Amino acid sequence: MQQLSVIVESLCLQGSGNLAVSLMAEAPNSELPLWEAGAHIDIQLAPGLTRQYSLTGSNRDRHRYHICVAFDTASRGGSRFVHQQLRPGDRLLISPPRNLFALQPAKRVVLIAAGIGITPLYAMALQLEQQGVAFTLHYYCRQAHQVAYLSALSTPWQQGECHLWLSEQGNSPRQHIACDLTQPAPDTLIYLCGPEGFMQQQRECAIAYGWPAEAVFTEAFKPASTPRQAGADESFMVTLASTGQQWPVAPTQTIAQVLLEQGVAIPLSCEMGMCGACLTGVVAGEVDHRDTVQSEQEKCGPSQQVALCCSRSRSEVLVLDL
Repeated sequence: MQQLSVIVESLCLQGSGNLAVSLMAEAPNSELPLWEAGAHIDIQLAPGLTRQYSLTGSNRDRHRYHICVAFDTASRGGSRFVHQQLRPGDRLLISPPRNLFALQPAKRVVLIAAGIGITPLYAMALQLEQQGVAFTLHYYCRQAHQVAYLSALSTPWQQGECHLWLSEQGNSPRQHIACDLTQPAPDTLIYLCGPEGFMQQQRECAIAYGWPAEAVFTEAFKPASTPRQAGADESFMVTLASTGQQWPVAPTQTIAQVLLEQGVAIPLSCEMGMCGACLTGVVAGEVDHRDTVQSEQEKCGPSQQVALCCSRSRSEVLVLDL
């Protein structure tokens, strides 16, 4: 996978618990690849520690990328590293931007964020403002001191408006329904970003009020929980279509782990089925999809892809386009 070298230009708080990071191209005066709102990058924070973060802010600055990372007490390492070890001047390797959450053509857009889910939606608000598309942003936080990008979001907008809803004021998503969700409108799309439970509740609410499911788009920062019975996973064989090489995948292993052990080079990033980096074509076999990247239509379509980091096989043999 192509990698770009960047320097940590600055670190600053964006609300308590949120650390905004500016990444600058390492080569002087060089430009970073273009990106659109909704895009994310993979960042190699340390050997064996690669995480993905949504790009935020304006995409007009070609010399730097901006991300914002919330401190997570249940961190698997990425959040803790950014908050406790990352320093200005550090050199990092990143991937070019990938976008699985891009804005689609619409006459009007409703953006609904919770917590650090504001990062891609703040970028969307800025892009919609530039494009002259009407929008409304609803931003839910527990407390006022946790709000990120408060100054920018409070500035008057020409094309849209931003509303801040605080749980400490009785406006948690469980108690408050944005008026936009109760009024389905043609040529209008909804984008949700935040914790899994928040997005599920908002999506169900929108559909209950008459919004078509295809008008609601989501991006998660954690994989959707998929409860399974103990012992439900079984062994299967994975085969490379190009060479015929075949290896067993035990219930305790992922396809990615087996391939890497056998020296097969595959791209990996989140290792949770939510970034799409390891999606690989399937030549034969039935996939047990466990990722949150592909839509239900894609998972049921004639051309199948498997997320090597988390998905498994319902058939005894899964033949990969490798």
